[in-house]
Amino acid sequence: MEAMDVRRVYDSRNDDGVDPPPASARDHAYAVLLGGPLDGLLLDVTGWSTQERVEGALLITDKGLYGPGGRAFYAPGAADVEGPFVWHGDTP
Repeated sequence: MEAMDVRRVYDSRNDDGVDPPPASARDHAYAVLLGGPLDGLLLDVTGWSTQERVEGALLITDKGLYGPGGRAFYAPGAADVEGPFVWHGDTP
């Protein structure tokens, strides 16, 4: 039996507000978020094109510099669109 990944997925609450099981879906692709307010979470990038991965994502978080409603910008490292998404700062 394989070990289950127990890391949490960004914005993974169900409509009823209950957390689903930790990320382990074999049919999903995840990018690890490194640094910043969402450090350690996984971002579900299933179905993202290479261009979407290169552009990164502005992720809503209340833990960043701008508080509730603020966004943290994460994008892959310079040469590795398949690798982790690194924090590049916060924006309102």
